[in-house]
Amino acid sequence: MVDFGNILAGFQTLLSLESIIALIAGTVGGMVIGALPGFSAAMGVSLLIPITYGMGPVAALSMLVAMYTSAIYGGSITAILCHTPGTPASAATAIDGFQLTKQGRGMEAMGVATLGSAVGGTFSAIAMLLIAPALGAFSLKFSVLEYFFLSVFGLTVIASLAGDSVIKGLFSGILGLALGCVGLDAISGFPRMTMGVIQLEDGINFVPALIGLFSISQVMSLAWDVYHGKKGSVIEDEENLKKSRSLPPFKEMKTLFPTMARCSIIGTIVGIVPAAGAGVSSWICYSMGKKFSKHPEKFGHGALEGVASCETGNNAATGGALIPLITLGLPGSSVAAILLGGMMIHGLTPGAAMFTKHANTTYAIMIGFLIANILMGIVGLFAARYIAHVSAVPMGYLGPVITALCFLGTFAIRNNLFDVGVMVVFGLLGFILKRCGFAAPPMILGMVLSDICENNWRRAVILANAKGGMLSYFLSRPISIVLALLIVVSLFSPMIMSYVDKKSKENVTK
Repeated sequence: MVDFGNILAGFQTLLSLESIIALIAGTVGGMVIGALPGFSAAMGVSLLIPITYGMGPVAALSMLVAMYTSAIYGGSITAILCHTPGTPASAATAIDGFQLTKQGRGMEAMGVATLGSAVGGTFSAIAMLLIAPALGAFSLKFSVLEYFFLSVFGLTVIASLAGDSVIKGLFSGILGLALGCVGLDAISGFPRMTMGVIQLEDGINFVPALIGLFSISQVMSLAWDVYHGKKGSVIEDEENLKKSRSLPPFKEMKTLFPTMARCSIIGTIVGIVPAAGAGVSSWICYSMGKKFSKHPEKFGHGALEGVASCETGNNAATGGALIPLITLGLPGSSVAAILLGGMMIHGLTPGAAMFTKHANTTYAIMIGFLIANILMGIVGLFAARYIAHVSAVPMGYLGPVITALCFLGTFAIRNNLFDVGVMVVFGLLGFILKRCGFAAPPMILGMVLSDICENNWRRAVILANAKGGMLSYFLSRPISIVLALLIVVSLFSPMIMSYVDKKSKENVTK
């Protein structure tokens, strides 16, 4: 039952000068942090926690959740304009966003990303306000088998990201899965594929790999083009940029609303599931966007639907991740785990007390999260017109700046030069793969899901052996059955859609 009395009381609690300033600072600061390569949402939130010690719990946690959601959005800025995802959650956005920038439509892509992020975040905030306890309880029904099927469902996206060659896309995906296995085996503790390098026993740090594959390789590609006499800036048609609007025409914009609505729901649900997070949500929503699109052939070549799918999905996951955190004390993402520490510092223990003893504070934080998403949309739309002109800066100036930020951001993650080396190696790998026609996104997706997929499958096998075998264990898990059916549908839907389209055309010709 929705408690409108507590919602109103929470809103009144939020209306203090300290809380309002904290919200604005968290929102704007998050956008800046998210746009810097390597400076993830988790880093931004963790850096803010010491600053909140002297603040009240409402102002402190409102600033932290504002930083969280706006940093996820901020990653799309450089993903779209420079092919440099500011955060891992924006990796999928770079696929179509950068293509639109090259066409001189970077401003429109920024506008769609901003609106999608605001819509997804606002939807998840409303869901958190209205149905948090019920949705939080649902997340407890997920076991290792459900996590395994969810990760396999994510892997079906590889076909959508393969580019012109499905074979090359699958190769990239398999390579990503293999690279995700580097490090100590989670079950036996035995080192795998480390080649005797101690630093690799922790596995390949995902963020340096992401920065290398997307950012450094892109700088190398642009430098290669400049060396061979091609245009010296990211954008291919500067006149289109001058004529571009902050948002596409309403006729085109209204076709994106169903995509945003669908991805808001999907993103919120994925966010609730622990260990999934905004990155996984972004890839799943991108795949769903392509499957439901009337023009799937545009995906990967500059589709506004692709940008809307990713950005709506990843910001919807932020609110979803906060639901099990507040209601059950289960962080749905790495950032949520840091937020849990922030809550404990301010004397808030997740659970029933959040909706009884600390109800005013809890609802004030949730309303603060809602307002932060709306504020993020307003600031983002206002700033898009000016930020988009970064794409017109000559590569001779932009390239060194991007490279310096990549090195700085990568080193700042763990103050470790080895991570910088990983970034450079993956930058070279990404450049070579691009020159040979292999797509980088499937490799990134494989690395993201490798650990989740393998570890949960092995744990599921151990549990199944204790419960009469895998078949009986699987049949006793209704959510697993639903996810397995979704995987089958996802695998065969392209053939089914192609058949239906062919029959429709035959009927029209008759």
